[in-house]
Amino acid sequence: MLSRRTFLAAVPVAALAQQADESGFQPVTGWTIVDGPDSAYTISGSEVAVHSHASFPCWLRSGRQFENFELRGEFFVKGWTDSGLYLHAPEFGRPSLAGFQIKVFHEKEAKPTPYSVGALFPLIAPSKINVQPGWNPIRVVFDWPKLQVSVNGEVVQDLDVTANPDLAPRLRSGYLGIVAASAECKFRNLRVKELPGKQKWQPLYSQPGDLAAKWAVSEGKPNFTELGDILRADGAGHLASKEQFRDFQLQLYIRGCPQHNGGVLFRSGGRGTNPSKGYEIQLHNVEEAHFPTGSLYHFKRARYPRIEDGKWFLFELWVKDKQCRVRIDGDTVLEYATLENLEEGFIELQAHRQGFWLEFKDILIQRL
Repeated sequence: MLSRRTFLAAVPVAALAQQADESGFQPVTGWTIVDGPDSAYTISGSEVAVHSHASFPCWLRSGRQFENFELRGEFFVKGWTDSGLYLHAPEFGRPSLAGFQIKVFHEKEAKPTPYSVGALFPLIAPSKINVQPGWNPIRVVFDWPKLQVSVNGEVVQDLDVTANPDLAPRLRSGYLGIVAASAECKFRNLRVKELPGKQKWQPLYSQPGDLAAKWAVSEGKPNFTELGDILRADGAGHLASKEQFRDFQLQLYIRGCPQHNGGVLFRSGGRGTNPSKGYEIQLHNVEEAHFPTGSLYHFKRARYPRIEDGKWFLFELWVKDKQCRVRIDGDTVLEYATLENLEEGFIELQAHRQGFWLEFKDILIQRL
């Protein structure tokens, strides 16, 4: 029998520290199954089971969102296991593109790959593979821009995500999630401690009352209607923010009817489309259109994004000095570096044609 001293000497110091201090941690709760059947996951106490008939795009979403945090728990490996943990996942869209996925896999490969356990899937391999049959402790610390992952008490990822151009533009807050990949997997004792936040989002529309308080019709006769936390647009005309912005990051969810037509304007004069004063990011889900969704109208055509009519997609617009970038569901579809109008201006939402509706949700902005 091992003495207590011998046992403690065999346990990594990091693992002991993790076991010793649980102050501030709370169980991850409020799980919701997204894009899959109710039988895809089962929850019993602190244990979550992923079933083999659950597969992408199905995933399990936490009840609330997190920015910076420490996450602890365990995953179970016995035979073929293929799953993962989502970090900063969006409410709608593709979690592994807009946010991050830490891979959970059963095989102890001789050489780590971007698909091994502990990988920042599918881009960055872990420094080592430390997985064993049975329950494996996992610890994730995300304190932007630092991301650290430990498996069985050993650090396998320790990186600055802003140093990687594929990771730097990704969401800095979002849901925690559990991945389904057509294989049995189990997690237990998932618990999280929030760390101080660093983002300073300003809501432009998140609840009834924001329309009158923060927007005004700027041109035409659009019909913008508050439907709870959704802002619905129809008719023809523009709605402008009451504040002006020069350099900013804008984030929201959008959906529209087939062949919808509209836009998001920035640095505008507050009177609708005027190429000499402002810019328009087109919202037009027609693949072979002159300027499809994501395009900088009049200036540059976007690479057509993978969106579906009637379904929400994540829209992100980043504007800094002469540069702008558009990301749709975590995919960069437009980059432009020669903006000439460098003055601050309004954000405007465009309704282009009666009967071709658009809806907007969770409109957030932060100055850069």
